[in-house]
Amino acid sequence: MEVIFLRSFLNDIKKLGDKKLKTKIKEFIIELEKSEALEGMSNVKKLKGFSSAYRWRTGDYRLGFYKDESRVELARFVKRNDVYKVFP
Repeated sequence: MEVIFLRSFLNDIKKLGDKKLKTKIKEFIIELEKSEALEGMSNVKKLKGFSSAYRWRTGDYRLGFYKDESRVELARFVKRNDVYKVFP
């Protein structure tokens, strides 16, 4: 799949100081690029009420993203208690 980074996602990543968390994000992006479908991926869940919104869970953080037919747009990466205020 093609992965696109939205400006809001890049700003969220710049604010992070945790290198382990950044490494997990890189691994997830590589897995996304290689994957054909999201159903087999761990910690990925489709959001109810939205046709193309998904979230990936890692620790206390959530990565919100949109999926079209063959591309994924990474939108936000924030703490779990804030993610649903800013995404989707």
